[in-house]
Amino acid sequence: MDQFKGQPRLPKFAVPKRYDIFLNPDLNSCRFTGSVSIDLDIVETTRFIVLNAAELSINNRSVSFATKSSSKVFEPIKVELVEGDEILVLEFSENLPAGMGVLAIGFEGVLNEKMKGFYRSTYEHNGQKKNMAVTQFEPADARRCFPCWDEPACKATFKITLDVPSELVALSNMPIIEEKVNGHKKTISYQESPIMSTYLVAVVIGLFDYVEDHTSDGIKVRVYCQVGKADQGKFALYVAVKTLELYREYFAVPYSLPKLDMIAIPDFAAGAMENYGLVTYRETALLYDDKHSAAANKQRVATVVAHELAHQWFGNLVTMEWWTHLWLNEGFATWVSYLATDSLFPEWKIWTQFLDESTEGLRLDGLAESHPIEVDINHASEIDEIFDAISYRKGASVIRMLQSYLGAEVFQRSLASYIKRFSCSNAKTEDLWAALEEGSGEPVNKLMNSWTKQKGYPVISVKVKEQKLEFEQSQFLSSGSPGEGQWIVPITLCCGSYDVHKNFLLQNKSETLDINEFLGCSLKEGCNTACTWIKLNVNQSGFYRVKYDEGLAAKLRSAIEKKNLSETDRFGILDDSFALCMARQLSLTSLLTLMGSYQEETEYTVVSNLINISYKVLRIVADARSELLDYVKQFFISLFQYSTERLGWDPKQGESHLDAMLRGEILAALAMLGNDETLNKANKRFHAFLEDRNTPLLPPDLRKAVYVAVMQKVSSSARSGYESLLRVYRETDLSQEKTRILGSLASCTDVDIILEVLYFILSSEVRSQDAVFGLAVSREGRETTWKWLQDNWEHISKTWGSGFLITRFVSAVVSPFASFEKAAEIEEFFATRSKPSIARTLKQSLERVRINAKWVQNVEKEEHLAEAVKELAFGKC
Repeated sequence: MDQFKGQPRLPKFAVPKRYDIFLNPDLNSCRFTGSVSIDLDIVETTRFIVLNAAELSINNRSVSFATKSSSKVFEPIKVELVEGDEILVLEFSENLPAGMGVLAIGFEGVLNEKMKGFYRSTYEHNGQKKNMAVTQFEPADARRCFPCWDEPACKATFKITLDVPSELVALSNMPIIEEKVNGHKKTISYQESPIMSTYLVAVVIGLFDYVEDHTSDGIKVRVYCQVGKADQGKFALYVAVKTLELYREYFAVPYSLPKLDMIAIPDFAAGAMENYGLVTYRETALLYDDKHSAAANKQRVATVVAHELAHQWFGNLVTMEWWTHLWLNEGFATWVSYLATDSLFPEWKIWTQFLDESTEGLRLDGLAESHPIEVDINHASEIDEIFDAISYRKGASVIRMLQSYLGAEVFQRSLASYIKRFSCSNAKTEDLWAALEEGSGEPVNKLMNSWTKQKGYPVISVKVKEQKLEFEQSQFLSSGSPGEGQWIVPITLCCGSYDVHKNFLLQNKSETLDINEFLGCSLKEGCNTACTWIKLNVNQSGFYRVKYDEGLAAKLRSAIEKKNLSETDRFGILDDSFALCMARQLSLTSLLTLMGSYQEETEYTVVSNLINISYKVLRIVADARSELLDYVKQFFISLFQYSTERLGWDPKQGESHLDAMLRGEILAALAMLGNDETLNKANKRFHAFLEDRNTPLLPPDLRKAVYVAVMQKVSSSARSGYESLLRVYRETDLSQEKTRILGSLASCTDVDIILEVLYFILSSEVRSQDAVFGLAVSREGRETTWKWLQDNWEHISKTWGSGFLITRFVSAVVSPFASFEKAAEIEEFFATRSKPSIARTLKQSLERVRINAKWVQNVEKEEHLAEAVKELAFGKC
């Protein structure tokens, strides 16, 4: 038996074809019994059958294998569940003959509280707390519900039967074909599914309401939610119906099941899960309340629904062969969700907001501890950690870069051909490249391997020398260290106008371009005004950063002030400059001067990034030059003044979705900067809200900002704002409102209050899925939070350690520090406490601490910073 232990994948001598699963959950005792009959093709003569199982009690006497040809029954002489490897090994006294047979297994399990496998969630109905049973099998947790070949390539059909209390709703991937009521119980049988992977099997049992609609080709679509919340499902229903129709056209393949159910689950670790025909969601990602949800919540619902429905083709119909190719699922679903959302809501400018995805990908991939898009997975415990910004955000960004290079029509046509070819099957990254190569005639495989098989990305340095543009690529690392990678980079550039542009592939370390060849003008003084500026990576379609020489950078600053550049390019110049500043390749003075050029910026995505950058700069200045902190705050307050005056406090009739989102972010920033006028107005509106929860003075888009403002005035001796927010938290049953409050509480500067908040998020009043929202801690609370994490690590590790949420605790608490001593202290604490599921996150977080520490040292030594900051603060620059 030892030969099967410690292996990343199951042996291939038996192939499952069909599962007949029976489950009988007891929602009171939170246990379940079940049985499974698996049609197996024995492809090699063997005495062993090896499949996955974990945290199940196997009824040894129920295990048997019967051949289909002779009906001979084999009973195992040994049944061993190897928990370390999550495998069930069955040993028989003689060889099992090649050919088809049926493996039968009876088992028992516990409806766990870990939000994975077959688990329990809780809800209230008529004032009573009740349990529901839910499955979450991706990546490798179907094995916690029934023994199976729990690998994406082991596709089979599934016939599911459930025994449940007769008053409950029980859903699965397929429609019900038979329901037999017997007293307090009923037995429900579902249609057999098409061929699919185990991680997509789903069951949900509880009390629900629903809203329903149909697509134009007759697919029944329902949104299920807690009783009394059905109206909150209407927006997601609208998005789902329209999106299914759009994907049918785009992929040139119809949706393959007779129905699509989407359901809101009160306890849910991820954002959503694309189970075939039964998509599960956090409430915040599916439900939208006209009166109490913010514009940002509406957008989140639309993009998450579009993402999950993209998976019905990209992931469910065509599935990655192994987790190495996870990005094929997640990168594509992320990219396509923007395509769908843009089609439904063009006024949201969602492709501009896509830059937030790219930035998160660039931020993680700028670490030496990043990983390639395609990453080797050697154990199930390693899979959770790659559901990260590389698989999703870098994945989506390189797809956008490739689509931009190949052209939208060629890309769509090739994609449709890929989906037809691998429908009901499995694919690798190379299969997609082959389809795109075939459709475009371009060397896609060669081009893309440099982006998926190595980690990181390049920074393109560009300078002008004697009428020539000189380009040089090198790996960008946020640490400022030199990297070794080299890429084939699709370069786009324009000069003075978007009509004057050039595209080429940078295949070597460096290349030179004669400016006159495509511009017909000179870069010397007196040059034609048409080429006053040069911008690389036009509209940020490429996954790389750009570093300009001094002269080019000055011209771009001027172009920003004159509004000559698109919002995507204004975003890109700002974001690249911030990254270069962190990597100590650009002074903080230069970054702040550039930020001053955005004084009259109005675009949501650009101002939002200005705000995020200002938060990070403030933390570094506080650590490096605390005497300049008030000046920097004053500069940022003046920087946001234009938007504040334009937007005001109250929503305007017919204003854009983006203005509604920006108002909240700007006011939250001013509150964090300690702007007295903002803090006073916010507190007045909060008191009006406490008197009347429906007051027009505090619409949903303002609430997060006002809650943050309230917490800025809270201290151990002035607790009323904090206690009032806790009261609102306890009274609301809207998840979005609860997470808004949780995300505001620890922004307080009083460490005693912060400690109270941290213990509050560990209490039973906060669902374990939501605790991480409370980790948005002010700089003043860093040390307190680290001490709290150490004191409570055993409890945190036990409660969240089996899922990916544990990684959020590590990154949120560790990453904000900025000293080498603290990095060493943290490393020492985790030396005896780390485990595979947090190893990568811990290394990345420690790397961030050391990057911050180097940045602080750099800013400490920066000459003329004090003069520049004071000039900016008093508006002289």
